Amino acid sequence: MEVTAKAERSGSWWAIEVPEIPGLFTQARRLDLVPAMVVEAASLLDVDLELEDVKVDPQLPSEDADALASARRASVAARRHAAISSRVSREAVARLRGQGLSVRDVAELMHLSPQRVSAIENEERSTTAS
Repeated sequence: MEVTAKAERSGSWWAIEVPEIPGLFTQARRLDLVPAMVVEAASLLDVDLELEDVKVDPQLPSEDADALASARRASVAARRHAAISSRVSREAVARLRGQGLSVRDVAELMHLSPQRVSAIENEERSTTAS
């Protein structure tokens, strides 16, 4: 049986209600503790649940939900840009080193440390070897 634990902030606690199980109310200090609290409360009502049966649905004020959604979108965009930057950097290092430039020269041109250039070069070797 899968259930949804609706968690709403109440002071320094999360107040939890599980609509699928009438009368199941509990609380937790942190969201990661909600499934265990729901399983425990359900057992008191003679309902058997496993931790993986509990989906936590935090009920946030719209401003907080909007801020969270923006942060998640920014994080996805940052990972995408980091992947592009990494690929382009590997290509630039390979090209410059392939033309005989020293690690120190490549580092100077790319505004990186020589250690970072070496690491990028090693990443390039490991990705082409795979």
